[in-house]
Amino acid sequence: MQRPFRIVSFSAVPLDIPLLEPFGISGGAQAAANNVLVGLELDDGSRGWGEAAPLPPYNGETQGQALAALKAARSWLEGREAADWRSLALEFRSRGGGACGSAQCAFETALVDALARRAGEPLWRFLAHGEAAERAARPDALETDMTVTTGTVAQAAVSTRAIRDRGIRLIKVKVGGKGGAAHDLARLAAIHEGAPGAPLIIDGNAGVSRSDARDLVQGLWRLGITPAVLEQWLPKGDHAGARELAEFSGWPVAADESVTTAAEARAVVAERAAQVINIKLMKAGLAEALDIVGVAREAGIGLMIGGNVESILAMTTSACFAIGQGGFRYADLDTPLFLASNPFAGGYRLDGGRISVAHIPAGHGVTPLPAGPTGT
Repeated sequence: MQRPFRIVSFSAVPLDIPLLEPFGISGGAQAAANNVLVGLELDDGSRGWGEAAPLPPYNGETQGQALAALKAARSWLEGREAADWRSLALEFRSRGGGACGSAQCAFETALVDALARRAGEPLWRFLAHGEAAERAARPDALETDMTVTTGTVAQAAVSTRAIRDRGIRLIKVKVGGKGGAAHDLARLAAIHEGAPGAPLIIDGNAGVSRSDARDLVQGLWRLGITPAVLEQWLPKGDHAGARELAEFSGWPVAADESVTTAAEARAVVAERAAQVINIKLMKAGLAEALDIVGVAREAGIGLMIGGNVESILAMTTSACFAIGQGGFRYADLDTPLFLASNPFAGGYRLDGGRISVAHIPAGHGVTPLPAGPTGT
C-alpha cells in the first residue's frame, strides 16, 4: 500500500510584472499584473506552483486580499495529506479563502501541479474529462484570440495590425469604456477594416447598458460586421436583458461575470441567458470550474476558456484545463503577450494563435526563474 504523502511547505509572495501598455476594460485599466505566486512542496520533493491574478476593474479583488487569504492557509495546511485535492480546496473555501476567487485558484493550482508532477503526468491529462476524452484529447487543439483593449480608434487600428502580424486569427474587442456606443463603433470599424475576415469576440465586461447594447447591435449591422460572440455586455445577473440581446441581434451571447459558480451557471441555463459560458479559473478555482463545465455540458451550452491579466503560469494552467476537458469552442489566453517580462521558464507554446501543451512532461510545466519570485 502506498504511504500517504504530505504537504511540507506552503508560501505566497507578491508577483508584480509590468505590462507593455495598460490593459483596459470597461471598468478601468491596469498598468501592471499585480498578482501572487504560490509555492507548495510535498514530502517527496515534488513542487507545485500557482498564481492568483486579481483584477480590480473586473471584480474588485486586489493583490492584498489574495495575499492575506493565501498566507492564512499556511497555519493549517502544512503537514496535511495532499492526495484529495478537492477536499483541501473545499476546506480553503470554508475557512474564508473562497471569498477571493483568484486566491482559491492559486491554492488549487499549486496543489494539482504538485500532484501531477509527483505522478509524472501532464496537467491536461491529470484533469482529463473521462477515459474517452483523454483518448480523444489533442494537446495542441486550442486556438487563442488576442485582445484589443479599450482606447482610441488609432490604438485599435495599431493593435489590429500587430495581432495580424503575429498570425493570430481571432480578435477580442473590449467595449463599454469612455465614449459610449459611438466611440466603440468607430473602433470596431477600424478593426474590421484592418482585419476584415477576423472573427470578433466583442466583450463588454458587464459595462454596457441596454440602450447602448441596442445601439451597438444596430451600428454593427450598418457596418456589415457579424460578431462571433457578444460576451457579457450587460451587468451581472441581467438574464432577461441577455436573452433579449441574443434574440434581437441574432448572435450568440456569452456569460462571463454572470457565472462565477455552478449555481450561477444553472440560473443562466434556466433563464436561457447565454449560448456560451466563459470559464475563468480565477473566478472560483479549478473545482468550481469543473462543476460549471458539467452544468454547461448537460445543457448543451458552448464553452470558452479565459482569464484575467495573467502570466504564462496561470494561462498554461487554463490551457491544460480546457484541453483536458475538451470541447472548448473559444479561448482567450493571450495576456502573456501583454507582459513586459517573463519571470518563468516553461509553459504553453504559441504558433500564431495555436496553443500547444504537448511538450509538457508533468504538471503545468512552469517554474520560476532563479532571479524571479520565490515563495519564502
